[in-house]
Amino acid sequence: MKKIILLFSLFFIVCSWGHQAHSQTVEQLRKERKEIQDRINATNKLLQQTQKEEKASLKKLKTLQRNLNDRRRLINSYNAEILALDRKMNQLISERTKLESQLEELKQEYAKLIQNTQMNRNSYSKLMFLLSAKNFDQTLRRARYLQEFAEFKKKQVNQIEDVKKQIELKTDSVEQNKNEKLTALKTKELENIKLKKEEGDEKVLLAELQKEEKKLAEEFRAHQRKRDQIDNRIQQVIAEEIRKAEAKRRAEEARKRQEEARRKAAEALAKKNAEGKKQTSAPTPATSTPTPPPVTKPAETPTVAKAEPKTSSESVSALTREESLLAGGFANNRGRLPWPVDRGVISGRFGTQPHPELRHVTSNNKGTYFRSPSGTNARAVYEGVVTRRFALPGSGSAVIIQHGTYRTVYGNLSSVNVREGERVSAKQVIGQIFTDEASGQAELQFQIWSGSTMLNPEGWIAR
Repeated sequence: MKKIILLFSLFFIVCSWGHQAHSQTVEQLRKERKEIQDRINATNKLLQQTQKEEKASLKKLKTLQRNLNDRRRLINSYNAEILALDRKMNQLISERTKLESQLEELKQEYAKLIQNTQMNRNSYSKLMFLLSAKNFDQTLRRARYLQEFAEFKKKQVNQIEDVKKQIELKTDSVEQNKNEKLTALKTKELENIKLKKEEGDEKVLLAELQKEEKKLAEEFRAHQRKRDQIDNRIQQVIAEEIRKAEAKRRAEEARKRQEEARRKAAEALAKKNAEGKKQTSAPTPATSTPTPPPVTKPAETPTVAKAEPKTSSESVSALTREESLLAGGFANNRGRLPWPVDRGVISGRFGTQPHPELRHVTSNNKGTYFRSPSGTNARAVYEGVVTRRFALPGSGSAVIIQHGTYRTVYGNLSSVNVREGERVSAKQVIGQIFTDEASGQAELQFQIWSGSTMLNPEGWIAR
């Protein structure tokens, strides 16, 4: 009987653990789906703004296609949740069946226990059982036996009741699981309807774009030439900053070498003067009277010379340590940096990208582009120092923030809120993104540099 109770307890523990594992899977799916839904909502706002345009545009097509991809991912997430709910329901039903079987076994064992015990018939039988003992010790043992037997029966009854409650809970969980599945199925159907509508919109838009493919290709190339001019300007500024930093570093090294040379010369002069003093004071005390006093003066000079390079060296080392800490912290946060906008979508990816519809047309992006609603601000992705703010050709202003050996660039700003030399913190607003009057949308150009090497920002920001 003890063995049965132990197995029964272990069974409950395993069942409980399995139920939690499946619940976590469903919760993870729902969390992922919420993130996708948030992106769809943001894209829908952009689509509503592009609807104001009378003619079809590549911008509208890219936004719609991105929305379609997110919508398909959302539907796939619902499919995965429905499968997970099915597995969970099958497990719950299996657990309930095992519990019912276990309950039946407990009932049968309890019935046999009662049938095989003659002392449960009435109080008279129990009394006779006690009185028929041969001596007082045997009477006490029989009384203790009757008490333990009664407690054991009570435990068996409680165990049976507990199993019944567990069966009821499993039944409730099965019903709840069914309701969750029905809700997921209904929501999935609604998303499928939206997907079909968006696919229809995409076909109509593609047909319109194909009619004016040549014109659109020329517009796209003109847009790319403008971007290239902006990229070249940013690259020139970055190169200029690197040259200045290198010149400053070399000047500092030259200054340190000069100070070191002066220090060594002063030490050599002091040593020479000390040796001369010993030689002149050697003959007799009488002849040492005319010794000129300036001999001791040069010995004081090295003391001052030693103090100056130490202070300068310490300040330079402190600056280097600060820059190293910034660079190290920036590198350690790779893949976890916040977006340079608090809302929006990626509208242009880094590197050479083929056009989604125009044949033989590619774009070469020197950074990542973020499209956001009108009035969106750009923000720093990590703490650092503003080293430059400058105008871009026909595209507002740009800001460069230095993070040790790394730099981040924020382009296409209509206004700038920070000054050169100002220290900024992560997520601090640095300016407002320029809004295109035709589309009513703001697009930020974002770049990351390591020295003179341009990096892919998507590998650094959080996903």
